[in-house]
Amino acid sequence: MTIAHAIARAWLSTGGTGAQNYDEFADETEITDIIAANPASALAVEMPHRAPENLGRSFAETLPSARARLDAAQADGHYRPHERIVALYRISGAGQVGYGLWTMIDTDQISTSAEEPGLVIRNEDVFLEKVRERVALAQAVGRLLSPVLLLQTALGDRLQDALVRTVLAAGAPDVTDTDQAGRTHEVWAVPAGPTQDELLALAGGGELVVADGNHRSLAAQTAGYPRFLAVVTTPQSVAIQPYNRLVSELPDGVDGLLAGLRAAGATVTSVDAADVPTGRGTVIAYAGGQAYAITLPPDPTARPVDNLDHALVERVLLRDALGLDPGDKRITYVGGDYPASWLAGEVDAGRAELAVLVAPVTVEDFVAVNLGRQKLPRKSTWFTPKARAGLVVADLSAQG
Repeated sequence: MTIAHAIARAWLSTGGTGAQNYDEFADETEITDIIAANPASALAVEMPHRAPENLGRSFAETLPSARARLDAAQADGHYRPHERIVALYRISGAGQVGYGLWTMIDTDQISTSAEEPGLVIRNEDVFLEKVRERVALAQAVGRLLSPVLLLQTALGDRLQDALVRTVLAAGAPDVTDTDQAGRTHEVWAVPAGPTQDELLALAGGGELVVADGNHRSLAAQTAGYPRFLAVVTTPQSVAIQPYNRLVSELPDGVDGLLAGLRAAGATVTSVDAADVPTGRGTVIAYAGGQAYAITLPPDPTARPVDNLDHALVERVLLRDALGLDPGDKRITYVGGDYPASWLAGEVDAGRAELAVLVAPVTVEDFVAVNLGRQKLPRKSTWFTPKARAGLVVADLSAQG
């Protein structure tokens, strides 16, 4: 049995459409700049309200322009149609090489608790507003441009071997794209046949953990789509980078923050630099031109997952010390593509009052937490290399 299937009608990029996923930006003005420089970017479809001509209009108001833009991109040759394919994926550069398979995954296999059957494990909190936007976009354009990134945990070694072997024998790629970090993204269409059957059996033959795309997978469920677009990869092909936070406003200033932390049982020590911690147990805060090493008190009665650094930041630093819910609009979640110096610069420039730097979760911890059917705090993991949006597009009308 496999829960992975060929993409009934796929559109593969002919160049220029690849983009960072819509939720990878700490500052959405960057999206506008990218679209202005490259109108063919998939970001113009995924985030139509950030297109230069739509600024000031709401996401919902600009959905018709998203469909028109994608229709035009297909009509003018930015995409080439394929029938019943899967797609090999290799990402190389920045010291990493990752492999994956673009495919469609059965939505009814998504499981969010140990009591809910299914081979697709999603155990991270989401922002419902973002889910609603993804549903509205898919319904408006009738296609999926951003994949959910899934880790094959049971057959990962065999899938990795098969992907590497098949890529080496595949010849020139059908799509080549370069991302903002200089990584090369290559895609090969694999038609129906024994090779496709082997890859689908391995990709969808064991438990899959949602590594990126919790909102997109829930959107597929909410919209009632039988399958969703995914890139299935392996633990060997990914790494997890830091996922940090910026807080735009400190309700009681820096002194109030430090007092609140100490009252909550944290140990606070001034340090020379605002760098990402190299290991668990201490987070770094930067505010008012000073960096602080903070040891947040664990809860001895809690599960291990609830004492991970990201959970302690939510519970002790944000809630107890600052009185902020993790979904508060004053908190910006900043992925690993942005270095510690960038976060400190945002504070120094006055665009934020606090930066919180957190050591990355390990791939091993991530898999263990999910297979143990526990829930990570939202925005805990920034996987690299990231699958690009707009390289493979799935037509929703052809699902089945």
